[in-house]
Amino acid sequence: MTTTSETWRPPTEFAEDLKERYGLTCPPRWGTPRNPARKSLGPKLWKVMEKLGAPPMPWQRYVTDVALELDEDGVFVHREAGLSVSRQQGKTELVLGLQVHRAMAWHRQNIIYAAQDRNMARQRWEDEFWEKISDSDLAKRARIRKSNGNEKILWPATRSRMGITANTESAGHGPALDLGIIDEAFKHEDDRLEQAFSPAMTTRPMAQLWWASAGGTTKSVWLNKKRAIGRALIEQAWKTGEWPGVCYFEWFAPEDMPRDDPATWYATLPALGHTVTEAVIAAELVKLDPAEFDRAYLNRTRKPTPPTDPNVPKGKWPGLVDKASKPVPHRVALAVDVAQDRASSSIGVASLREDGTVHLEVVARRPGTDWVVPALVKLRALWNPVAVAIASTGTPAGSLIDDLAAAGIDAPEDKDHPQRGDLAVMRSGDITEACGQLADAMNQGTAVHLDQVPLTAAVNGARTRRVGDAWVLDRTASHVDIAPLCAVTFARWALLIRGPQVEEDYDIGDSFA
Repeated sequence: MTTTSETWRPPTEFAEDLKERYGLTCPPRWGTPRNPARKSLGPKLWKVMEKLGAPPMPWQRYVTDVALELDEDGVFVHREAGLSVSRQQGKTELVLGLQVHRAMAWHRQNIIYAAQDRNMARQRWEDEFWEKISDSDLAKRARIRKSNGNEKILWPATRSRMGITANTESAGHGPALDLGIIDEAFKHEDDRLEQAFSPAMTTRPMAQLWWASAGGTTKSVWLNKKRAIGRALIEQAWKTGEWPGVCYFEWFAPEDMPRDDPATWYATLPALGHTVTEAVIAAELVKLDPAEFDRAYLNRTRKPTPPTDPNVPKGKWPGLVDKASKPVPHRVALAVDVAQDRASSSIGVASLREDGTVHLEVVARRPGTDWVVPALVKLRALWNPVAVAIASTGTPAGSLIDDLAAAGIDAPEDKDHPQRGDLAVMRSGDITEACGQLADAMNQGTAVHLDQVPLTAAVNGARTRRVGDAWVLDRTASHVDIAPLCAVTFARWALLIRGPQVEEDYDIGDSFA
């Protein structure tokens, strides 16, 4: 049994096209495909990057070839380009090449670059952009003006200029803007720059807004919004075949990809094997905090570390991993739980193994609740469980009890003699008992699990509340969706309670001593 919750992927022909067209072996998880029917200025930008001493890598060729596509009138198809890629992948070289190409290709171009703040923008503009220009074959075509508040890299032949701005509401105000770049977007907590740039571009037919960043934190409101919009646009476009006038590219490692596996790096870091080596990433893994490594190199959003709840022995959880463990047929109990906001539901299983330990697993976790009853009907027919457990009314899952009964999964007619597959409706005392039992099992090492991401995240983020002198898992106070943990907790309780009742030789006592 495996969880059905997986990260979206594009069609396989997308990766095949990128490999054939650009030699790119690390395709983005979300990316706008190249439309070969359109002309592109990408190859011209590649020549600029070569002159700047940074020949484009396959991923840079792909992104710029798509972003600089032209329609039949010779106008850019994409007014906005979003780039979400990890650190040290060559983003700076791409952004510089983009600006220089724009400044050299058209007359009177106003180009503005923004980073975390004005000081950081100035530092990158002077120490990286100008240094690379002045060391290149293009040095004789440009000159720099460093006066504070009026910094510019000027291109006399075209009378274009590359400037910087601060992260303020007035940024970009003034002359019309041809190219606006918002770099290090993870540091921006609102959309003030986008709101300042966009009006200045409305009269410019070839204007483009670019934003770029590695992963941020939960405070990176603007970046997280743009990533969510970009992902949704790409997924919808693959369904409909209708591509918007916005292009988006994101390299990302889902939580179920181990951070210490080089295969994860090669699937996530498009510069690996080009300008970055495996040894460098391995060193970063050792040097950085795991959450910061995930943000910087796996492009994951860094979340606050939840405080430890003394009732949940999460420190024991890693020692209970057994990835080869499997449920034992006919010694299985199922349970369902629903997230506090009803956004998703989880079905858990507990199974008594031959060695006396109990296998815990989330067998399904999907959005909403409408799929739960049909899934439990199928699992019940397949596994013939000792029971199907659910928390009573007053809990998020309680609303499913009537639907389960209508589907044939009902409470036993004779409470003293339940049958296999009957519904086990848990009252408040049962839930309290189940929570304490699972904590004991974790402390005593009598449970095993597969280290599934939703379940492990639930254990790490779970909070509890007191019930008399005992406690129960608290969905409201927890920092994550704990339905996966509740589901396996309730399944284990059902295994303990109903197992001996439905099968005489069900010797489970040693596992719950």
